[in-house]
Amino acid sequence: MHPDFSLDCMLFDLDGTLLDTAPDLISSLNYALNHEGFNLVPVAIIKPYVSYGAVTMIKQSITDAISVDQQNKLLTLMLDHYETHIAIDTDYFSGIPAILEKLERKKIKWGIVTNKRSRFTTPLISSFGLEHRADCIISGDSTPHTKPNPLPLLAACKQSNVIPENCIYIGDAFHDIEAGKQAHMKTIVATYGYLKTDDQPDTWGADALIDHPQDLASWIH
Repeated sequence: MHPDFSLDCMLFDLDGTLLDTAPDLISSLNYALNHEGFNLVPVAIIKPYVSYGAVTMIKQSITDAISVDQQNKLLTLMLDHYETHIAIDTDYFSGIPAILEKLERKKIKWGIVTNKRSRFTTPLISSFGLEHRADCIISGDSTPHTKPNPLPLLAACKQSNVIPENCIYIGDAFHDIEAGKQAHMKTIVATYGYLKTDDQPDTWGADALIDHPQDLASWIH
């Protein structure tokens, strides 16, 4: 299907691509909102913003203007709660375990590149026993810049000893695809992830869009 491409490494975004982390993140957000007297936010409303980080989730949850101090307090409450409830309801997206096993059987390297800070990435990955399976794990504070800057993806290549041109990066947000393209990788949009209603992933310039992780099988040879 892809005769001009030799896959050496498949790289995954974390939230909304490899793992469905929304339940625990939104639960922690609602904990913080409730603690400070704000209304709880429905999962369906805030889920599309999970891939954009905790600050964006907070801003999208409150209709009234709040001070920077109040926002920072909510952020601290949310992240502290999340750190101690990081894998309560989080799980793989259906089909991901089979894809990882297929990659490993084919001896194709795979890794994780996320904007999530290592404070959360490390225990989350460990709770799924992936720290010794992934060839590289790059967090949001592993490099001086985060996605859409390509530096995290290039760091992943260096860590995995592969060249970007022989890699695929899969993500569910525009900044994922932008970073992958700037790193000269093949890029795939995980449309099963946390896309916003106004997102137009077919305009992002990715090499493919997939509706289910099992669609990645055609890229593995």
